[in-house]
Amino acid sequence: MEGQYRKFYLEWFNIRKATVYKAIALLILVSGTIGGGMWLWNSDYLAAPIDNANTPRDSARILSYQGDVRIIRVSTRKTERASNGVTVQAGDTIQTQSDGRCQILMIDGSTLSIRPNSTVVIRDSSSLFGGKSVRVKLDDGQIRVRTEDQPDSTNNIVEVKESENRVLAQSEASFNLNRQTDRGEIRVTRGNIVSDSSGVKTTIKQDEYASLNNGQVASTEKLLRPPSPDDPPSSAQIPMRGNSTSVTFAWKRSSGEGNISYQFQLALSPFFVNDKIVEDEDGIRESRFGIAGLVADTYFWRVRAASTSGQQSEWSEPFRLTLYKQRATSRIEAGDWQVEHLGGRLYQISGRTDPGVTVRILGRETFAKFDGSFILRITTSSSSVGVSLSDDKGNKGQYNLSLRSGRAGR
Repeated sequence: MEGQYRKFYLEWFNIRKATVYKAIALLILVSGTIGGGMWLWNSDYLAAPIDNANTPRDSARILSYQGDVRIIRVSTRKTERASNGVTVQAGDTIQTQSDGRCQILMIDGSTLSIRPNSTVVIRDSSSLFGGKSVRVKLDDGQIRVRTEDQPDSTNNIVEVKESENRVLAQSEASFNLNRQTDRGEIRVTRGNIVSDSSGVKTTIKQDEYASLNNGQVASTEKLLRPPSPDDPPSSAQIPMRGNSTSVTFAWKRSSGEGNISYQFQLALSPFFVNDKIVEDEDGIRESRFGIAGLVADTYFWRVRAASTSGQQSEWSEPFRLTLYKQRATSRIEAGDWQVEHLGGRLYQISGRTDPGVTVRILGRETFAKFDGSFILRITTSSSSVGVSLSDDKGNKGQYNLSLRSGRAGR
């Protein structure tokens, strides 16, 4: 018996030892395969080469867009819809409709943001002797240009009528042109802009506003910042008891000198197109505005400031507001109450109500069955408990149940 036991033990030991060797070898093989694959992946050895043959040299690229954005190609004069990743080059025209906006990455690393109802022409997008030249022309509407670190050999120019406005490194500014009045505006929120009109140069500094008349800088003053919407907060949902309700909109005042008034807009679209505007009030002196008779719907509201000099701030970011009808609620009834003392502080409570109603007692809850019956066990040392009933329609019910008599009252 002893010999057989030793023989069995040695055979078992040899099998386990071989298994361990095989496992180690398999582990080394798998590790080598995974490690080699990771090295190939990280070194881009397996990556397919990017085909840039069809990508025009020195072309800008659309980073993002919303709504209706169109591109008129200079080479074919054909109009196409914008999409992410599409390139634009010198001579192309970008048009945004009332609900359109887009963001373009220029070859110098700057970002060009085009607002709704705007027309912009890419006049130049080229590289020469290590420097980059970016030039856009604003025909109508509003754009914003943002630059980061740039060498002195880089030029970023925005044409507004007859003026050429160079956006320096680490700067951010918005440009606005109204073709009907031939008046333009420049707002600098960071860095500096050098405006050149017929050889007359004007530097517009950070937090400054410049008005343009026929392409020339008419005046400069301190930039009027847009007010900040405050109440109702963004994405607020307000219940209505009737068919309509009144809402008071409030915002934080703009920081500026002199008397400031505000323009308020409420619309059914975040793009504030004309046929979707519900309320448009100008000349508001207070930092609040109330509207009565609003019906259930989803609204968007914004506000901007105006100074006595005629300067208007940019619009604030739109806030969303949802008004909904509060459904009429009724009281949920319950009956057939039974209380069974199971010993100690343990009780079993049963009753009957509407099917699907949620029954809560002392933090514990259950659902009424298809026949309306429910059973719930609780632990308490009190002689009575409160019973809460509710359903998904907002209906509620409340009872005070005596554990001694089994009687329930409101």
